[in-house]
Amino acid sequence: MKASKELIIKSGKKFRLSDYDPEYTAKFKDKEAAENILKKNISSLSELQYRLKAENKRTLLIILQGMDASGKDGTIRHVMSGSNPQDCKVTSFKIPSQEEYQHDFLWRIHKAIPPKGEIGIFNRSHYEDILAARVHKIIPQSVWSLRYEQINNFEEMLVENNITILKFFLYISKSEQKKRLEERLEDPRKNWKLSEEDFKERKYWNDYIEAYEDALSLCSTKSAPWFVIPSNKKWFRNLTVSQIIIETLKDMNIKFPSLTFNLSRFKKIIN
Repeated sequence: MKASKELIIKSGKKFRLSDYDPEYTAKFKDKEAAENILKKNISSLSELQYRLKAENKRTLLIILQGMDASGKDGTIRHVMSGSNPQDCKVTSFKIPSQEEYQHDFLWRIHKAIPPKGEIGIFNRSHYEDILAARVHKIIPQSVWSLRYEQINNFEEMLVENNITILKFFLYISKSEQKKRLEERLEDPRKNWKLSEEDFKERKYWNDYIEAYEDALSLCSTKSAPWFVIPSNKKWFRNLTVSQIIIETLKDMNIKFPSLTFNLSRFKKIIN
């Protein structure tokens, strides 16, 4: 069974994150076998990305969401290590700037969509404008409740314009988050990753879970589905995300473009 089939959230189906186990590692008992497959996937990604660029007709957009310390940065660092940085752009979405506040919430997102032939990665995304806005009551429910459909329409428009969207929710347990935050406190090399907000946000854990369950349920569509990635084990997280990316790119059946000139004529010139 494909990894994508097992972890996808079916369109229109209500679900609970409690039905998923963040410790889940499928058939893998340890990371050694998983890392061997990950290495092959990284190599495959390099070739598939090359084909995507050569064809220059389609785009792959990868969206990463998750609680603090769920591993968004780590996923990018490990899974995309074999990609060509010229044709792979990472965009991190933080608190909107004053300019961004003057536009609709999707304005800054649309600006960051990569061009044809490239891979784009969103570290957090337009979903923050439902999640954080809802949990912290930044805007009234009458506003954020409309955004589910607005996001679905926006993503559908992107898909209709040859942009394939992969949305990954990196699912960790609250105890695993605590462990990772404590590790960052104890390791001077990781202190820089911490902020006071990381600890304040833990108070809203249940609120975020509820907000995520609604967002993932309402915005997992046939054209742009969500995947729940069990992420307590970093090696399984990396393997699974890489596997779904590879499966998706292979399913695109990307072809090298044909020559637009007479090759034999130019061979004579070179000789």
